Amino acid sequence: MVLGADYPLLDVFWTILIFFTWMIWIWIVVVILIDVFRRRDIGGWSKAGWVIVLIALPFLGALIYLIAHHDTMAERNIGAMRDQQAALDDHIRSVAGGPSAEIASAKQLLDDGAIDQAEFAKLKAQALAGPAAA
Repeated sequence: MVLGADYPLLDVFWTILIFFTWMIWIWIVVVILIDVFRRRDIGGWSKAGWVIVLIALPFLGALIYLIAHHDTMAERNIGAMRDQQAALDDHIRSVAGGPSAEIASAKQLLDDGAIDQAEFAKLKAQALAGPAAA
């Protein structure tokens, strides 16, 4: 039975260092594979080639990929974040622009004199009824 006294402190530190180095290595390979499969500028055979290189020569393959594609990896990540942010903004705008925005717009038209009270009441009723009434 191994007790705490049988495992020296430097061995504990070495084990922790090895474990975290291994976890970082796995993370790097996952990031590279995600980037390879997210790319639209290369075909399926090139993607398969990079996967084979990462499996056959893991350290050398990862270093070659990181050295050769470090700029484009960052650009693709920034582009993906911008696309996600734009999609989120569009969704928020579509949800936030519900009946209250339509009623506020109709109220502005009423205040400007472009429509009368009857038309405002009709637009308000349509906005409250939802898209099915429009």
